[in-house]
Amino acid sequence: MLRAIRFETPDYIPVRYHVNDACWHAYPQDMLCDLMEGHPFLFPGFTRPSLPYVPDYAAIARRESPFLDDWGCLWHTAEDGITGVVTRHPLSDWKDFESYQAPDPETCSGIGHFDWKDEAARLEGEKAAGRPAMGSLRHGHTFLQLCDIRGYENLLFDMVDGEARLDRLIAMIEEFNLGIVRRYLALDIDIMAYPEDLGMQKGPMLSPDMFTNYILPSYSRLMEPARAKGVPVHMHSDGDIRELADLLVSGGVDLINLQDLVNGIDWIAGRFAGKTCIELDVDRQSVTASGSPRDIDALIDLETGTLGRKEGGLMMVFGLYPGTPSENVEATMDAMERYAFRFS
Repeated sequence: MLRAIRFETPDYIPVRYHVNDACWHAYPQDMLCDLMEGHPFLFPGFTRPSLPYVPDYAAIARRESPFLDDWGCLWHTAEDGITGVVTRHPLSDWKDFESYQAPDPETCSGIGHFDWKDEAARLEGEKAAGRPAMGSLRHGHTFLQLCDIRGYENLLFDMVDGEARLDRLIAMIEEFNLGIVRRYLALDIDIMAYPEDLGMQKGPMLSPDMFTNYILPSYSRLMEPARAKGVPVHMHSDGDIRELADLLVSGGVDLINLQDLVNGIDWIAGRFAGKTCIELDVDRQSVTASGSPRDIDALIDLETGTLGRKEGGLMMVFGLYPGTPSENVEATMDAMERYAFRFS
């Protein structure tokens, strides 16, 4: 992974295949285990669990179990394993702001209790297994955190109106996030991740001007400690982020994770191939969901051929969620393993 990020001629394209927890009650569990055992390159060291297997669903992804997070946001989800939505925003009215307090990064991640001793042990285990030790802010650490706290429409009106208290709220969130970043850097991590969805199906969730005025400065300050230490910066965003992508990279991103078809393979190639390492998020809306195994093979073939370089700069990830036909579950595994060695 590090050689791919640095364009140092990796032996293969690093690929990840993430099986969402909800899949364990959506597919035959024996089938999932057989496929994971049959693809050791994607699932190294996989050990078949005792069946029936019931994942330890995250508190934020438990059906019919509302979850109050560390910022006071109330979450509901409709399906075990799938992160829900905020149904109560603690600062939907600014009158509550003066008594509002940030959580403590020493004890929580923003969405639940966090034990730094356990995290240090996890990172050491990753290093011992030959894998990069990656630290990460919570998914949705700044812009989406503001949406969770204020509500999306309220937040956009705040930006348009130049609401002075918004700057104070952003500073509060940033200080919390910096506490997380600094703690990870003290653990000698290899990569620091800043995951946050900014795109919709078409276009970003906020204008480039609003992103530049309110969000990008905080991003830059959050990434600066990692850059100062020489730790590669990983940025993830779902959705169409074409209008924001140049701004994101200018803020100090070494590795950008973005979705393939919603942004366009040729557009991604023109912007990033050979210049900034791409972690391509393989389509899960159309080709893998409703195409044929042959279509899936053709897609991965096209993507690795268009975006890949022998010197590196390409990684790939696929997230399996309920609804993907069983034959396509396997076909995606087969194609990712096959084309990972395209330049070997």
